[in-house]
This record gives sequence, C-alpha cells and structure tokens, in this order.
Amino acid sequence: MATRSLRKKFNRRSSTSNSISLQSNPMASSSPPWRLTYRKASFFISAVLFVCVLVLLSISWNMRSAFGSDHRSDRIYSAEVVRAFPHDPSAFTQGLLYAGNDTFFESTGLNGRSSVRKVALGTGKVEAIHELQYSYFGEGLTLLGEKLFQVTWLQNTGFIYDRNNLSQIGTFINQMKDGWGLATDGKVIFGSDGSSTLYQIDPQTFKVIIKQIVKFNGHEVYNLNELEYVNGEVWANVWQTDCIARISVTDGAVLGWLFVPNLRESLLASGAREISLWMSVNSNSTISQGIDVLNGIAWDQEKNRVFVTGKLWPKLYEIKLRQWKPFNGDIGSFCITRPNHF
Repeated sequence: MATRSLRKKFNRRSSTSNSISLQSNPMASSSPPWRLTYRKASFFISAVLFVCVLVLLSISWNMRSAFGSDHRSDRIYSAEVVRAFPHDPSAFTQGLLYAGNDTFFESTGLNGRSSVRKVALGTGKVEAIHELQYSYFGEGLTLLGEKLFQVTWLQNTGFIYDRNNLSQIGTFINQMKDGWGLATDGKVIFGSDGSSTLYQIDPQTFKVIIKQIVKFNGHEVYNLNELEYVNGEVWANVWQTDCIARISVTDGAVLGWLFVPNLRESLLASGAREISLWMSVNSNSTISQGIDVLNGIAWDQEKNRVFVTGKLWPKLYEIKLRQWKPFNGDIGSFCITRPNHF
C-alpha cells in the first residue's frame, strides 16, 4: 500500500507540474495530443525491439556454447577394412599397442588367463608371454621407453615389465578408482577406470596430475575402457558399444566418434556367436566359443596405421576412417551408456 501511495503522489505531482508548465508556456498548448502519444509509442516499440534482439543474441550464444561453433562433436566416422589379420580367439583383449616391426604387445584378462604377450601381426602368433597369477585380472597396457605398464581390474596393483623379454621388473600403485585402460604420449600416462574420467598420470611417481570429465554435447561419456594415443588425441573404447570416442587431451571434449558395428557384424555373419558379459567374466570353459565386445586400439605412428580388435575376436583389423555423410540417427543413443556398477 505504501508503494501505491507513493506512486499516486508522484503521478499527482507530475500532473500538477505539467498543468503549471502548460499554463506558463503558451507555445506548449499548441502541440496536439496525438503527437505526444505517437512519440511515446515509437519509443516503446523501439525498446521492445532492442530487448528482443538481445534475447535472440543470448539464445544464439548459448547454442554455440552448447554444441560448438565448429561442430567438432558431430564428426562421425565408419571403418573401412584395409586388411584382416589372425588374432587369438581365446585372448580376452584388454590392452593393445603397436610395438614396431609388425609386432604388438597385448594384455589379456580373466582370472587364470591374464597375460602380457608379444604378438606377430601377420600370423597372430604369440612370440612371448608372461602369465599373471590367478588372483589378478589383467587390464590396460602401455609402453613408455623400454618399459611396459599394466593395470589390473578391481585392484590397485600395477605391473612393470621389460619390453625385451616381458620379465616383471617392478610394481606400482594405481591411484585411479579402478584399472581399465592405459596409453601414453611419451610424456604422461593416460588412464581410464570405467567411469567418465580421463586421467593423466606422472610415469615417475604414478600420481594423478590431471583429471578431466569426458563429455559429448554436455553429456558425460561413461565406461571409458581401452585407450590409445593417436596423433594428438586419446581414443577410447566405450565398453559394451561399437563406439570409439576421440577425446581432446586439452579439455576432455569428444572431438568425434568412430562407429564400427560392421566389424562385429562381419564376424557374426561368418559364423561366430556372441557371448554374454557374465559368461565371459565368470566362465573359463566356454569363452573360446564366441566373441565379446569391441576392445583394443593400436596406432602405428610411423606408417599412420590404425588397428582394432575385440575380446575373444578371431581377427584383428587394419582400418581407414570414412566420414558418415550423413549419419542417420543420434550417435549419442549408440555411444553414451549408463555408468557401470562394478
């Protein structure tokens, strides 16, 4: 009520003042009332238009911030198979890296079947192997200098091996919540723990120095699994999908997707069958009879070749990326999953 009273007093005072002004200025009474009304209306319309412009600019800016002005996150690629190579169908692949001279280092999982091995590209033959104790479930693997680093699932123990003979030369404590994937750019070690977090780890102290949440269009990308450093980006298998996320090491944003259901589908078409996660993790007697999920990325920096495989896959593929033009559907519905509950 006090406010309304003040407004009334102000209006009354303004009315009285205008009356006095008009009486004291003979020229004022000569301006027709419609002209004053027109000026007020013009001012009001201009103000409304100005506000509308500001609102539209704000909406445009927010959309650019959300989706990216250069649409980097809309870059979706398929895989063209250049060549298929033999791969051990009993290898539950958890880590894969190219070691030069057409050889790979590979980490395999499952209790009682976990190992680190050196594998020939052309034949798939295991040239050297170090088997883990039954209590350890092997996971991600990376090579830095002359040393191989391997993490284990559901434990914080990591192992260090001599790349020349695969002898164990040390251990380390993994400071991630779990051990899933490892990769390196030659300076730091990148790590994943099955969440949406990409870790950067000091290879001397094994302490986490940077943690980044990986996001696509504002949504967290969970279940980051096997990692590879490829030409300035970290590539990550998204567990239980046919997707590989291409991640910025600067801010964790997804720069694009490699969507490759054709690889698994070709194996199924050739007679392979899929097995369930429960079956693969908890039963060692039947795992060689089927294929599990896409997992395993390796990059040959010298020849710019990309290789991929999966858990219990009988083949390893050299691939080339082809952009989907256009991609029909929402890539997020294929590649963004719920958090795991292990």
